[in-house]
Amino acid sequence: MKKYLSLIALFAWLIAGADIPAGYYQRLDGKKKEQLKTAAYQTVRPHTVVTYNSLFPTQFPQTDVYPELYNGQRRWWEMYSDMVFYVNRGWSGMNREHSLPKSWWGGDQNEAYTDLNHLYPSESDANMAKSNYPLGEVMTPTFQNGVTTVGYAYAGQGGGASRVFEPADEYKGDFARTYFYMATCYQDYTWKYTYMLETGDYPTLRSWAYEMLLDWARRDPVSQKERMRNEAVYQIQGNRNPFIDFPELAEYIWGTRTTETFYLSEQGGIITPPITGDPELFAPIDGTALDMGEVAVGKEQEVELLINGVNLTSALSVRVTGTDRSMFALYTNSIPAPQVNSDEGYRLAVRYTPTSVGEHEAAITLYDGGFPDGKTFHVDLRGHAYPVPTLTPLTALPPENLTETGYTARWEAPAEDEVVDYYIVNRTRHLATGPVTTRLQAEGTFLEIDDREPGVTESYTVQSVRLGYESPLSNVITIATGSVLGVECGEPLWAVGMQGALRIVTSGPQAGLIITDASGKTVLTRESAGVNEVIPLPAGIYLVRSTQSPTPVKVLVK
Repeated sequence: MKKYLSLIALFAWLIAGADIPAGYYQRLDGKKKEQLKTAAYQTVRPHTVVTYNSLFPTQFPQTDVYPELYNGQRRWWEMYSDMVFYVNRGWSGMNREHSLPKSWWGGDQNEAYTDLNHLYPSESDANMAKSNYPLGEVMTPTFQNGVTTVGYAYAGQGGGASRVFEPADEYKGDFARTYFYMATCYQDYTWKYTYMLETGDYPTLRSWAYEMLLDWARRDPVSQKERMRNEAVYQIQGNRNPFIDFPELAEYIWGTRTTETFYLSEQGGIITPPITGDPELFAPIDGTALDMGEVAVGKEQEVELLINGVNLTSALSVRVTGTDRSMFALYTNSIPAPQVNSDEGYRLAVRYTPTSVGEHEAAITLYDGGFPDGKTFHVDLRGHAYPVPTLTPLTALPPENLTETGYTARWEAPAEDEVVDYYIVNRTRHLATGPVTTRLQAEGTFLEIDDREPGVTESYTVQSVRLGYESPLSNVITIATGSVLGVECGEPLWAVGMQGALRIVTSGPQAGLIITDASGKTVLTRESAGVNEVIPLPAGIYLVRSTQSPTPVKVLVK
């Protein structure tokens, strides 16, 4: 693969224009080093947060498709393999890849979770091999596909990780500028894994990491692909990657120019004019679209649209118009000028509550605010409503790569005609004080667990998720202590609290079931309990045990 544009695509890009909006980067002017990085953070952090299930159907077709046709068809531009994936065939065999692993910040579904500036489509096998390893240069490979290399790093790299992920030379700069952006936009995060990052506003990247990334960025300069993608992301999210707009910016923050002052007028001819005093909106861009993602009828999806500008003198009025306007709603119809003019901007909550299956369209119209009479801004609203999905239980499989400190949880994929957004792994650690369950998200049919505790029995079940609905729990896989081969499938008891009941979760019947309340009083006994059997109970805390599983399981019934 090559990072190039056809002459037609390049001409179209120049005609469309990709001008940085006046005043957008004004905070950066005259700053250096730490202050410069914080000014960049203040500039790019406010943005519209897109939905996870809108990435492949709506966002990636705008950001990650080759401009020229291949065999007469559009194809995904993915940076992890040399395989050809056609857009009209959907995303079979591909994943939504967090290039900076979501586990590094704990996996919470926050602003970083769907930030397109670091989300890319990825071939699934390469994504699996890459796992949550840091970037690095591979000395001894364990996986290679011609584009992605995974393996053991050279001395001084990896930050303590067992392996590293090395992209192809033609994409090293892309990933470097992606990581510069993430270390800046989310410099206030507390990082769970610190292979490349450290908590704090500066430098945020560890020294070995920024030195390597600077080298990559120098050897692989900003490409037209990156510029086009940056503009497409800006059209969607309302923020930009400044390390693409200003290729030398990283040098001023971490590299060879940290003692120098950054002036916009000196950055390669990219000049941000001073504010003239006229009102201006940076976001949203007039004529762009806000996609609400895929939603099941009866469910509600809420997306926040960034409204940000300068020099507004009165409240900005906002209305929903269009054919399907009844499907969309706003919490307000007037936004005070000071909130729009603020550094953070105003986040306008937009709700999509479909009442029928199909594609729905409306628009948001913004006006007033000190703009001339008749001046309006429009944002198209799009929603995709589906019937409530039917999800079948998955089959959990024994783990692979089992060691005393970790394992790979596995499960069978559902039927090909069953669409899944992602998977939930219910990981339970059976501690002396009682079981502790954590819900972990996975893209494919596996999940790496790297913090297993010696002497603690674990178990896991798996569920698929589609449009906010979850499949029934799978069978239970239990990993016993004392041996890396101590895996039991489904025998131990697990119970899940529900509204007015609890459910017995196991792969086989449980004999001698006993349920006691929090005071120790026995409230129910059974000779046996079946798989997934639901037992009605008043609200309260209960302890559940059986002959096979004498250790009590604590359950909260609501």
